[in-house]
Amino acid sequence: MADKDAKPLVLESFLPYRLSFLTNIISQDLARLYGEKFDLTPHEWKVLANLKRHANMSAAEVGDNTAMDKVAVSRAVRSLCDKGLVDKIFSQQDRRRSVLNLTNKGEEIYHQIEPLVVGYESDLLASLDQAELTQLDHLLTKLTTRAVKPEK
Repeated sequence: MADKDAKPLVLESFLPYRLSFLTNIISQDLARLYGEKFDLTPHEWKVLANLKRHANMSAAEVGDNTAMDKVAVSRAVRSLCDKGLVDKIFSQQDRRRSVLNLTNKGEEIYHQIEPLVVGYESDLLASLDQAELTQLDHLLTKLTTRAVKPEK
């Protein structure tokens, strides 16, 4: 039963909607930067960037780091392997577990894309002063922590 005194949801003020809206715009802009020239999808870019930062990751670890579902990670990894950007080998410690790493070609592509996405971020954040940047970082960290590990 709904509370009769509760205010109706105003979608444009609803935080999850606002964050999703902003994320969609940014993702579309970034996809234009690397999509056409490098033939990468946003999911593939996320996998590529994570493997650049963390070598010898499993697909499950990539999923955890990106909040992507298993199917999206699997498709992206398969595509990146087919394109010769990622190697998938079985772990020496556990033959049931495969690990992922960038190939030399994957490293080269990453290094071409990195300045494009960093430039995009710089341009986007140029509208904020240092205090706002610090506050934004603090607030995003706080909200992410809450969303990942909700208090009970």
